[in-house]
Amino acid sequence: MSKNKKGNSRDMHKWLLKIFIWSITISSSVSLLSDLLLRRVNLLVAFILLICIIFIGIVFDIIGISVATAVETPFHAMAAKKIHGSSIAIKLIRNSDKVATFCNDVIGDICGIVSGTMGALITDKLLQQMLNKNIPSEALSAMVGGMIAAGTILGKAIGKTYGINNSRKIVTRVSKILYLVQKDR
Repeated sequence: MSKNKKGNSRDMHKWLLKIFIWSITISSSVSLLSDLLLRRVNLLVAFILLICIIFIGIVFDIIGISVATAVETPFHAMAAKKIHGSSIAIKLIRNSDKVATFCNDVIGDICGIVSGTMGALITDKLLQQMLNKNIPSEALSAMVGGMIAAGTILGKAIGKTYGINNSRKIVTRVSKILYLVQKDR
């Protein structure tokens, strides 16, 4: 095996380990936080938190698809003009596989799992409030789960089309935000 292939293999293993650790850390933290919050809030706040988690998943899905479909060339012209964030945009595009994995798979999937857990907790709250109603818990659970799935799928479908059609604009915005975050460090 050549030296370059060994290096690439080692880099890939490091990347996979990082993704694995980030996945555990982020999903555990978000799950714990959402569980603790949902147990203490009323239904309206619980639904708002659920919508926020679904929205975060959709936004990261848009970012992932935008970076994966963006063309690097316009960002070189921006870098030549010393526009803030253009070099970050180039790095994002050159590492589009990693960015898409992080945004779509790590964050997107975590949001999907957490929203499902939140749906179960919301269903439990609804059942507690409707003790005297004759609504089967299975039907209520299926309705809440179906609405979460449908909202997520619809949002991601619309988001993917938007992300593909506006990839340059989205990558520019994301890179400028990352530039501002980096600048303050």
